[in-house]
Amino acid sequence: MRKRLQVTATQTVKNYVEVTKPPIVLLLVFTSLATMIIAWKHTLLPLTPTLLAVAMVSITAASAGCDTITSYVDRDIDAVMNRTKRRPIPSGRIAPGKALSWGLFLAAVGLALAYWINFISFVWIGLGIIDNVIVYSLFLKRRNPLNIILGGISGGLPVMFGWSAVTSSVELLPILLAALVVLWIPGHIWSLAIFTKEDYKRARVPMLPVVTKLKTALRCIVSTIVLMIPFSLWIFFEGGFGLVYLAVAGIFGIWVLYINVKLFLHPDDKMAYRAFKISSPYLFALFFAMMVDSLVRII
Repeated sequence: MRKRLQVTATQTVKNYVEVTKPPIVLLLVFTSLATMIIAWKHTLLPLTPTLLAVAMVSITAASAGCDTITSYVDRDIDAVMNRTKRRPIPSGRIAPGKALSWGLFLAAVGLALAYWINFISFVWIGLGIIDNVIVYSLFLKRRNPLNIILGGISGGLPVMFGWSAVTSSVELLPILLAALVVLWIPGHIWSLAIFTKEDYKRARVPMLPVVTKLKTALRCIVSTIVLMIPFSLWIFFEGGFGLVYLAVAGIFGIWVLYINVKLFLHPDDKMAYRAFKISSPYLFALFFAMMVDSLVRII
């Protein structure tokens, strides 16, 4: 009996973690952490263990809360898509009401801790929640094929939060970093939408590759990639980074551009999935290189 209860408790914890969409949370939290390191390097303001810990809990809770609330909002969509129907809510492992309560609690924790840090950080977290939950999930996702353009703004706000948590300010460099993330999001989502086009059709979600010709969607994807590369170089000059970042931005930029151009010239599901899978390592690599570059210069 005790073993059965332990298994049930463990599975319940796993379900409540899974509903937050950990891979998305981890990437957002990492961009915020990297930006905090970069801000510390540029301003030489103190980054105490307490501030670092509180900021990490804040952005983690807020991101997890957003993802949980959007899981609640999208539960009907998730139930008819093969890619998402096994998620905790549509599979019945978590009741919708409990998931919503969990998401609201996490978002409140994130907001409260951000307010403790400073008001600007609180504003970025608040705007992120509004954009992700209200602008994207509640209004645009089911109505407009450009949903991810405005909805993607929330993806760049953890960067703004990371900078303001250390500096209590807004500067050009974090805006460029946030813009890089915002430019990255459409290609990441649209390449997945090409691979799972039938899922989105069945769910009646007007994602761009579903409602336009494939070539049109591919042009939009390549356009965002072409814009990302100059932004990554602008960041190099504005941030005063060294060869570590420049080499990574150059190599990974050429790699991701090559894959997406190949997808444009020879479109198929396999290439679309490949473009989707390399997009996250690209963003991670750039922020990791910036963080390493900054730490090396500090030490």
